[in-house]
Amino acid sequence: MLNLQPYADPQYFIILLLALVPLAIGLYFGKRLAWYEVLVSLVFIFLMFDGEKYHEGIALIIYMIWQWLLVWTYTLYRKKYNQTWVFYVTTILVILPLVLIKVAPVTNWLQVTTLLGFMGISYLTFRSVGMVMEIRDGSIQEFKPWLFLRFMLFMPTISSGPIDRYRRFAKDVEKAPTRDKYLEMLGKVVKYLFIGFLYKFIVSHALGTVLMPNVEHMAIVSAHAQGGWSWWIIAYMYIYGLNLFFDFAGYSMFAVATGYVMGIEVPMNFNLPFLSRNLKEFWNRWHMTLSFWFRDFVFMRLVFLMMKKKWFKSRITTSNVAYIINMLIMGFWHGLKWYYIAYGLFHGVGLVINDMWLRYKKKHHVPHNKFTNVLAIVITFNVVMISFLLFSGLLDKIWFQR
Repeated sequence: MLNLQPYADPQYFIILLLALVPLAIGLYFGKRLAWYEVLVSLVFIFLMFDGEKYHEGIALIIYMIWQWLLVWTYTLYRKKYNQTWVFYVTTILVILPLVLIKVAPVTNWLQVTTLLGFMGISYLTFRSVGMVMEIRDGSIQEFKPWLFLRFMLFMPTISSGPIDRYRRFAKDVEKAPTRDKYLEMLGKVVKYLFIGFLYKFIVSHALGTVLMPNVEHMAIVSAHAQGGWSWWIIAYMYIYGLNLFFDFAGYSMFAVATGYVMGIEVPMNFNLPFLSRNLKEFWNRWHMTLSFWFRDFVFMRLVFLMMKKKWFKSRITTSNVAYIINMLIMGFWHGLKWYYIAYGLFHGVGLVINDMWLRYKKKHHVPHNKFTNVLAIVITFNVVMISFLLFSGLLDKIWFQR
């Protein structure tokens, strides 16, 4: 049976674009064919999880029923009441499947992975948690079952994002874009597809498939021979970090382009992150939908809670603690491995140091010119690459798996 993994090969794009032609024609004439959009999404989701992946498809159905019931129930509750403990319980229940999936490999709960695990569970959980928090805030006041399913199961972004927001998505699906607007979106589709193919199938292929395996082998062998260190590790660090960007940025370009064909302005995920002048700017450019999600739904709420409870007298201390907790949560989200947690802690401490430096610059009027800009970009790039070396797990293979 035909199995199609998102954006994996040219065959996928040919089938996808042919399937989207009727939808594009409808949008060109100002008609959003919602029924056809849903049909195409369901067919491609089915083809993602058919064959040997059928158990993931069943897990997705169970997961969606669970999320649908939770969000619907909390929306009904929030119309009359607003108890904090109910909000916390609901949020915990929403993220529970994801937590179980993350814990399962460590505890050898293989049956949990089989029952609940499917590609994209993290990104669907972000969408659902975001909705619950916005329902708590009063930003979302009505539960629309059909719109909820369209939002959660929006095919272009279901497996790996970008992470959209419910209210932004709802505005797009309420009506079709004007013809001029849609033609502009189609122009961007061509651009994004070309960039995506360049990034994912040429640059990432050269880095990740051709170079990285050989460099990784040399790094491990030479490091073991030299007591745990080798200059090949540095080469691997840059290759891995660049491949991580080009692979994921290329994928994100494909998802955005597909969303645009469907008349949905999916948010961009990357904005030249390696030109960042400091870590805070980096996180405003790197995997933006994820970093903005954590900023809005974790960092800002932590700061508000700590200030409300007066846990710290200093606002600087409050923000510093929130930075570290926020990035540690992001590290744990990637997985319960020491190097993911170290990666999160690295960036949390890095953001604290970053803020200290920015305050120092402002107070002491540190010179700012083209040279310092370039120097800041070079330093930030290398700091980020070091963090990616941690994230890669190579050091775990060298130091702890001899």
